[in-house]
Amino acid sequence: MSAVEASGSRHRPVCVGDDGALLDVAEAVAADWAALGVRGSFLALNLDTGERLGFDIDESVPLASVAKVPLALVVLDRIAAGELDAARPVTVDPARSSVGSTGLSAFRHPATVAVGDLLLLMLSVSDNAAADALFDLVPVAEVDARLRAWGCDGIRMRHRMNHMYECAVGAAGNDFSLALELAVRDERAGLPTIETLDPAHANAGSAAALVGLLRRVWGDEIAVPGATAELRRLMGCQVFTQRLACELRADSLRWSGKTGTFLHLRHEIGVVEAESGDRVAMAALTRADRRAGLAPDIELAMGAAARDAFEALRR
Repeated sequence: MSAVEASGSRHRPVCVGDDGALLDVAEAVAADWAALGVRGSFLALNLDTGERLGFDIDESVPLASVAKVPLALVVLDRIAAGELDAARPVTVDPARSSVGSTGLSAFRHPATVAVGDLLLLMLSVSDNAAADALFDLVPVAEVDARLRAWGCDGIRMRHRMNHMYECAVGAAGNDFSLALELAVRDERAGLPTIETLDPAHANAGSAAALVGLLRRVWGDEIAVPGATAELRRLMGCQVFTQRLACELRADSLRWSGKTGTFLHLRHEIGVVEAESGDRVAMAALTRADRRAGLAPDIELAMGAAARDAFEALRR
């Protein structure tokens, strides 16, 4: 029995599926996640047939580093419009940069990187310092306003990446274990102590909104084709494959995605494309009911969900 069940407040997900077989897959994934003590939402959409399956697809949740995808699209749109030069050099000083363990965030000395390569670092290794350097050029409010203008009403951008860690420190000092404990406790209570875990204050979005964004990016139906094509290329450079992609590794498949991780949040969005022509967009947004920095079983469950959804939605 999971802690959620033991508390007497077990969540019952609302499943969707365009036929009985797809609904069965959605219900099986939801049950699998619940057995692990995972609260979350999942959506998989065949980009060509429009068939879908998932659960709790309209629930807004904090995005963590998944927010780097809409940021990248807005930056790429400005580059395509000639308002920003991809070759423009930007110097990032570790003494003033953002918290993180990859890319420029882990550097010990100042480094100068072109805007286009900041985008690569941000999406390939989820570099927080690179993301916040891009926010210096395209402020959060501008990113959010551009999303509104594009009709992406289910995605909100409200803060830089480092603000997540500033809020965690404000609540728990420099004790990551305590911050994680607070996140799990507050998830059960529904009253976030850490502001950036509150969908009303965080960079937030739903599985439906994120899959809708991916559909438009893959269909060149948002921004301009030069921007969307480059975003697809950069998402294909992600090095992390332990979540949705872990059961989609094959020479005949291509995965383009972006993970997001913060305290008990483990997310990923992306698109799997097969040589057969099948294309399925997915979003998996999870919150664990345990105090664990590592949870390979949850990541494997995300991968199993992606595999089952892809097989069910193939034509």
